[in-house]
Amino acid sequence: MAANGKDTNVPQLKELIALMERHGLLEIELVEEGRKIRLRKAHPAGAGPVSHAHAPHPAAPAHAAPAGAPAVPAGMLELHSPMVGTFYRAPSPNADPFVEEGGHVEEGDVLCIIEAMKVMNEIKAEQAGTIEKIAVENAHPVEYGELLFVIRPD
Repeated sequence: MAANGKDTNVPQLKELIALMERHGLLEIELVEEGRKIRLRKAHPAGAGPVSHAHAPHPAAPAHAAPAGAPAVPAGMLELHSPMVGTFYRAPSPNADPFVEEGGHVEEGDVLCIIEAMKVMNEIKAEQAGTIEKIAVENAHPVEYGELLFVIRPD
């Protein structure tokens, strides 16, 4: 955003702040049309730094799975949500899903859509492989860093 405020979209900033409050987020980043907005709250006293998840990355055995969540086998790729939004498996309600468990994907294939702030964001495979697990139900909300897919690389 420009220092003079010409490019500042105050309603959009207010919407991002409300989204952070609603979901208890400490940080949110939006990149669109060559512009980047990052909002970060001060850490609560005694809290550690905000962890950053990247999509996709190899599963690390040092990561502990949340209670009740299955551990991801070594050698698999985890694809995490790069944003907060609503997860959609298909381009429209009547369309077939982009991918199914057991299906093969190539690098660049669309895996899902995450709707964030009324913008449909395609999430694409960064590597060829087989979809081992789809971790989110269609039309459910997802958080930044939440596991979306487990992929067995080729």
